Amino acid sequence: MTFDPTTLTYNDAGLIPVIAQDAETLEVLMMAWMNAEAVAKTLETGKVTYWSRSRQAFWIKGETSGHTQALVAMRVDCDRDCLLVTVRQIGAACHTMRRTCFYTGVETGEEVELMVPEF
Repeated sequence: MTFDPTTLTYNDAGLIPVIAQDAETLEVLMMAWMNAEAVAKTLETGKVTYWSRSRQAFWIKGETSGHTQALVAMRVDCDRDCLLVTVRQIGAACHTMRRTCFYTGVETGEEVELMVPEF
């Protein structure tokens, strides 16, 4: 069966949440958004392409920073309203220059910084 990005379930803004996971370590790197065209561009180019809600524009991960995400695989969840992309991450996934956006833990009711900027 041929995959058609328009068959996914998008929110009212035409977006679908996407979780990026490192293909080797399985570490969850970040969450972002795609529209149908970003999904198609990602599959076509192999470069993970998101939709920036703040800029209202496509955002190819690493286009300006050099911290790229090469698509390894894309999975659709059972409700077709969320995507998982496994990627080959080069450099930081987070704009704070950390490997992952999930660098803050909550332990015994307190926020704890789990990693410092690396890059």
